[in-house]
Amino acid sequence: MMRPFFIYISAAIAELSGCFAFWLWLKLGKSPLWGAIGAIALIMFAYLLSKTDSMYAGRAFASYGGVYISASLAWMWIVEGGQPDRWDILGAIICLLGAAIILFGSRTL
Repeated sequence: MMRPFFIYISAAIAELSGCFAFWLWLKLGKSPLWGAIGAIALIMFAYLLSKTDSMYAGRAFASYGGVYISASLAWMWIVEGGQPDRWDILGAIICLLGAAIILFGSRTL
């Protein structure tokens, strides 16, 4: 049960840092080296997400979505200094509940 959580958290950190590196380069005029760093981080993100135990990529991506949304708000708070409001937090909780249902739900019908 903890393995998917750690994979998703690691993938979210890799994806967010990769996208942020491109943001620094393309939106804030930082060195093009940030683009290369971002590309490496995004490759790591894809690799990590492929390590989930899900039989279907779509299910792995869907359940990862809730973690990504929550991690994005944490990134906004920790890295960018913008504090999430109650609607951000409520939305993240709903997304995490949906991700848990997708990830841990029974597959017998």
